[in-house]
Amino acid sequence: MVAAGGDSKSINVLMVGNPQMVDIEKLTRDSFTKDTGIKVNYTILPENEMRDKATQTVVTKAGQYDVATIGAYEVPIWSQNGWLTPMDSYTAKDSNFDKDDLIDPIVESLSGEDGKLYALPFYGESSFLMYRKDVLQKEGLKMPERPTWDQVADITAKVDGAEPGMKGICLRGLPGWGEMFAPLTTVVNTYGGTWFEKDWTPRVDDQPFEDAVNFYVDLIKAQGEPGAAQAGFTERSTPSPGAGPAPQQRTCPTRST
Repeated sequence: MVAAGGDSKSINVLMVGNPQMVDIEKLTRDSFTKDTGIKVNYTILPENEMRDKATQTVVTKAGQYDVATIGAYEVPIWSQNGWLTPMDSYTAKDSNFDKDDLIDPIVESLSGEDGKLYALPFYGESSFLMYRKDVLQKEGLKMPERPTWDQVADITAKVDGAEPGMKGICLRGLPGWGEMFAPLTTVVNTYGGTWFEKDWTPRVDDQPFEDAVNFYVDLIKAQGEPGAAQAGFTERSTPSPGAGPAPQQRTCPTRST
């Protein structure tokens, strides 16, 4: 393979600075370069910057990067625009890649309208609620097996300040699809709202959508961690060096990600 820079012994990779992706950089020299002799030049950026950079590079056909990380948000749009090449030949039964190992919803989200696979996943995400059982038990509280957001808000209000410097909940507040809008969308869904109809008619002015957004913002303001407006995926997922559990697990008994 000839790289974007014209050097057959190196490739340029644009990558999001999520913990899981940064692990690749650490493992590349010993697990890839050692066997192939190919040097990998990484450009690692925060999610919002990476998405802008990747879009600019693809739209302008600059050819600056040989590989770029994209997400389920881009795949259906970019594949329809003809910006992506199908990956099916790399996942064929006679290849070394076992497509059957992939979770069906991830395959679906990375496929175009033609059913072809346009991206290969390194990891997948889903939204979930984490909470400190010890803090809740100390306060005489129990999280329901299937809590509503109102029940979560009620519990976070009761554990807010349970320990010095502890806030009731940690939620992403940094603007951006891969930042706050991903978890916000799960709240919108539970309120019966949606961003768009199937024909792309926007529904953001509907009452369920407004109620969900107001709930999310009010919850952050009332029991959220200080500086939530600057906290996104990385800040809500990354432990401090040598600190053990993620910082937000210590400062917030409940966390949605």
